[in-house]
Amino acid sequence: MLAHYLDQIGAHADPERAIEMAAYHKVPRRYLGVSNPVLNDLTKAWRQDLDLPDRVALADALWQTDIHEARLAAAKLLTQARIRPDGEVWALLTSWLPDFDAWAVADHAAMAMQKRLVADPSRLNEVEDWTRSDHMWTRRAALVATLPWAKMSNPKPADTAARDRILGWAANYVPDRDWFMQKVVAWWLRDHSKHDPEAVRAFLAEHGPAMKPFARKEAGKYLGDQLE
Repeated sequence: MLAHYLDQIGAHADPERAIEMAAYHKVPRRYLGVSNPVLNDLTKAWRQDLDLPDRVALADALWQTDIHEARLAAAKLLTQARIRPDGEVWALLTSWLPDFDAWAVADHAAMAMQKRLVADPSRLNEVEDWTRSDHMWTRRAALVATLPWAKMSNPKPADTAARDRILGWAANYVPDRDWFMQKVVAWWLRDHSKHDPEAVRAFLAEHGPAMKPFARKEAGKYLGDQLE
């Protein structure tokens, strides 16, 4: 089964683009040079043709190839709001955490995780454990996977509590000087500022001085404040 789907991805390979992608992502794995729109079209068709057990099996097999586009396709296969039951999907997605080693692969997987967290917010208890991981990409995934709470315009009380909890994780990340960690804190705050600017202003007033300047500026991008 796997070869059939890899052949479909490989039919769109672009060797020159693959070289550029390898240089950009800076992680030693195979790159085919296939664009995201192509992967979106392929995985959309696969989702329609496969039942859930086969989709989970294919996603697992694609991920194990360690081919850049195959890993992205694996995540896209499982990025869907309505999946019932979704326990096997969540288990597979979280099993990938130790493999995260580059932002594109990690973020595509985290986008699939977003849907499963919204479907079952009790999983935030598990995500909180990620924030204490020794693996930077796992810690980072905790904020990428919870971005839906940054974007809620009219949160319910439970959502507000979840948002405040996640902002606490972000505050704990501020002392981490890794660029990707500073970037994800800024990303969460920037998106949240569109819906609750005062909460972000309060966060920046307390924690902004300890953030790297680029992250502080990015977090306040839509606030109209002087955060240089």
